Amino acid sequence: MTTSLPLPAALPRPRRGLLVFLGLAYLGMWLAMSPLLLGGFRRSDGRAETGDLEQVCISVAMLAPALAAVLVIRFIEPGGRGRVRDALALRWPAPPGRAVRACLLAVAVPAVLTVAALCIGSAACVYSWGEPHRDELGAWAARMLPELLISLPLFFGEELGWQGYLFPRLARDGRGLRLVWAYVATSIAFALWHLPTLLVGGQYPGQPWYVSVPAMLVSCTLGLPIFTWLRLRSGSVIPAVVGHACVSTVSVNMVKEFADPHLTLNPLHMGLFGWPGWLTMGTFVAFLALTGRLRLPSAPS
Repeated sequence: MTTSLPLPAALPRPRRGLLVFLGLAYLGMWLAMSPLLLGGFRRSDGRAETGDLEQVCISVAMLAPALAAVLVIRFIEPGGRGRVRDALALRWPAPPGRAVRACLLAVAVPAVLTVAALCIGSAACVYSWGEPHRDELGAWAARMLPELLISLPLFFGEELGWQGYLFPRLARDGRGLRLVWAYVATSIAFALWHLPTLLVGGQYPGQPWYVSVPAMLVSCTLGLPIFTWLRLRSGSVIPAVVGHACVSTVSVNMVKEFADPHLTLNPLHMGLFGWPGWLTMGTFVAFLALTGRLRLPSAPS
């Protein structure tokens, strides 16, 4: 079951709002990451932990899209005051059972796609599994749950901007090429917004920008429709937030946890951010597209 996007069809084309939103979101990202960029920080090892300053900079940067969306809705879009939650689909799917199922699905899909990607990498001899220990696996899952919950507010910061604000306004009630344009344009904006983190080796440690930027464009183009599907089928941005958090925390950690401890981690060849993940995500997105699950719901009469 799907729910209409929370964007009135009568709303004028929000070109000014879109430009201001993108400007604020990108400015916030660059300002937040400037201490790391100016300080010459660069992450070159996939197993390296981030320090306190890096965590603070990244956390502040992740809040920029949501802040930009709220400011544009309140001060630029007509009738914006008092309708921020509705405009960004910031609501629980109803009834409560549906909300639970939607969030569980948002956890399960990235996990299954990640395991499939690791299996493909193992078959291609670019990923080596470590020794399985059931007790250690349980302890890892117990550690990941609070980490996932703690990270959720930060991913609200991203998805309220991309899925709550940008995608609905690019798609509106469009079909065909307009809808494809909305997916592609949102993916490009989402990927290029990460440029400061890519320059410091965030998603692709040790890779030059001319490798990491195209790789991020592919990852976002294939991953964003999955978040959009979670958002469309529930009528809420919350499952997209949960899915994004799982991809960026649980999925990334799975690559390290399940790997041979002596394996050099190269995100280009393992996990959802490498070519095995592109295959699994691409297959799943093709299934969603062919079965009509990426179409916008019909506007209510």
